[in-house]
Amino acid sequence: MLEADEHPVISPARQQPLDSQTMSRLADQHFIVGITGGIAAYKSAELVRRLCGQGAQVQVIMTQAAKAFIAPLTLQALSGRPVRDTLLDPEAESGMGHIELGRWADTIVVAPASADFIARLAAGLASDLLSTVCLATSAPVILAPAMNQAMWHKPTTQRNLATLLADGITLLGPAEGPQACGDTGPGRMLEPDELLECLSNSPNPGPLENLRVMVTAGPTWEALDPVRGLSNHSSGKMGYAVASAAKRAGASVSLISGPVTITPPTGIELKNVTTAKEMLGAVESDVSGFDIFIGVAAVVDYRPAQVAPTKMKKDAQTLVVEFVRNPDILSTVAQQSDPPFTVGFAAETDQPLVYARQKLKNKGLDLIAVNQVGGNDDPFGSDHNTLTLISQHDRVELGHDSKTELARRLVEEIARRYHAKNPA
Repeated sequence: MLEADEHPVISPARQQPLDSQTMSRLADQHFIVGITGGIAAYKSAELVRRLCGQGAQVQVIMTQAAKAFIAPLTLQALSGRPVRDTLLDPEAESGMGHIELGRWADTIVVAPASADFIARLAAGLASDLLSTVCLATSAPVILAPAMNQAMWHKPTTQRNLATLLADGITLLGPAEGPQACGDTGPGRMLEPDELLECLSNSPNPGPLENLRVMVTAGPTWEALDPVRGLSNHSSGKMGYAVASAAKRAGASVSLISGPVTITPPTGIELKNVTTAKEMLGAVESDVSGFDIFIGVAAVVDYRPAQVAPTKMKKDAQTLVVEFVRNPDILSTVAQQSDPPFTVGFAAETDQPLVYARQKLKNKGLDLIAVNQVGGNDDPFGSDHNTLTLISQHDRVELGHDSKTELARRLVEEIARRYHAKNPA
């Protein structure tokens, strides 16, 4: 149905360009931008561009009617992701179908939200991908209505809006003024800068809001000589995903990373280190001011007692190197007089649950996440992992999934247990 460009529910004033603090609130947040059929869809391109410019990750979902007003290729170019528009898509369902999209999103904003879409959402219908994702998500759903002023004033529309508000959905706008059809009145979609300002000031705090989280990630590297060293296969992907998930949950995050080749998350303090001793030093210098410590890094347990000053030649048939123990960073943090809530990781080749429970007890941790390495599902270098979370009292299977999704589940569990241990 063709609806024209737009009594406001929220009508913010024009804002100045966003400052760095606003950008940090949006950086790395996962937004689904839903676009329905209406002339105001041309504004959606600018909204997507502005969100991406603030460091957000954006996935666009279009209804079939929306594609009559703006080309999917435009939104793909702006978001960097293929536009989703099909509910029953076999290829998508094997990757990020409507359930996965609902889990991926931190916020869903439908702009424009047509009268037809509002009516279907109020009735609980799931007749296309966008309405189904809105039903399948636990993320906040925000609507930016856009329609002819007569449609906006209709009692049916107002009843639908009242139902959605009672269900916890947020409305932004509409604005009042001239419309594409020639009418004047309420029904214009808010401008992209107004929507962006509202989204950046969203009143939906994450479970780690106002908390400080330190994460270690990646491998460490211990030199044998100027060109050789001892390390492991850790890519840092799991640790970086955990840091990003903690930030999306509202925390102020410090990431201490060993040598990796992946791009650091936006809006997170990053400290690069190489050796286990350097990582320990970076942790000890700041950890007393943190609420939660998550040690994801695969720290090399031993280092050479002596580092050769020049490259070792391969003249001898055998080579004997003496190794000494590296410091135990997790134990050091957990055994402080007033330690943060401390979470460790354990990668084991056999009996992972047995060894993880031993580490949990011996190191004095609050939680430990364990995964088995080797075999067909080896997590090293992969985008997927299988995690089990163990505490002194229970065990939670986080399952096999992408490291991004597992990080989200892990952070939810950490937040719940942190608050249970530290009630307000």
